Amino acid sequence: MWRFRRFLWSLSGLFMRAIEADLMTILFLRGLVSGTTVFVFFLVVERGRSWSILKAMRWPTLLAAVFSAVSMMSGLGSLYYTSIADSMVIYATAPFITAFLAYFYIGEKPSRATIAASTIAFLGVLYMVTDSQGSGSMLGKGLAVVMAITVACLAVVMRKHREVSMLPAMAASAWLCSLSTAAFASPLSAGATDLGLIAAFGIVQNGIGLALYTFGAKRIPAVDASLLTALEVPFTPLWVWIFMNEVPSQATQIGGAVVLTALLGHIYAEVRRNRAPVTVAPL
Repeated sequence: MWRFRRFLWSLSGLFMRAIEADLMTILFLRGLVSGTTVFVFFLVVERGRSWSILKAMRWPTLLAAVFSAVSMMSGLGSLYYTSIADSMVIYATAPFITAFLAYFYIGEKPSRATIAASTIAFLGVLYMVTDSQGSGSMLGKGLAVVMAITVACLAVVMRKHREVSMLPAMAASAWLCSLSTAAFASPLSAGATDLGLIAAFGIVQNGIGLALYTFGAKRIPAVDASLLTALEVPFTPLWVWIFMNEVPSQATQIGGAVVLTALLGHIYAEVRRNRAPVTVAPL
């Protein structure tokens, strides 16, 4: 499930480069499509329990919706204003931020392997953004930082409140993106090709990806969820490099290699530790 979700989310760069519409129009239309997709998925999964779940929603659900919405808007904004590689490598600092937040907010102490991997990943990103020859605007890189922080906050909230159904929050977050950008969007100016791509963007890449992330994040530690999510870092720019000929700068390639090494090293260390299997109640 997590492997498939990572593949879906790694397509974001391709969609952003293929769509010619402006950023606000993309956010507005994709939010409508994605939110509807996730909400329909929620209704199908929960069936008769849907209404009672909606009535029981409290502040954790609303908080998750806000974090998710901000991460969506800042993430797509980062892809729009800077290179795909720069955005993704900065995004990989999310595990480092998650480890800090999870420890102080929910008392989830990270393993030494997690701390080491997160620190190395952070150093790789630091090298990339401080290199004077690096490409991409500072606005795009700043938005990537916002994305990393809000994704970390979302992972911690979902881990802390595992008893709460987060699918409605994910649907609400997508609709919140549309609401926030409605005044600045120009949906009628989008051509047929752009509309088709945005629909696929919302359904396949974001809608299904969010649904899988929501289920998976409840079943593993918050930092591990963020680390696994960050594995899309090498794949997102790879697709754009192959199909769009967007070549990352040398600094980004070096920093990205450091980040990827840290992530793969962490996964290997966790496997070696032979962690006890987690018992998950049948759905």
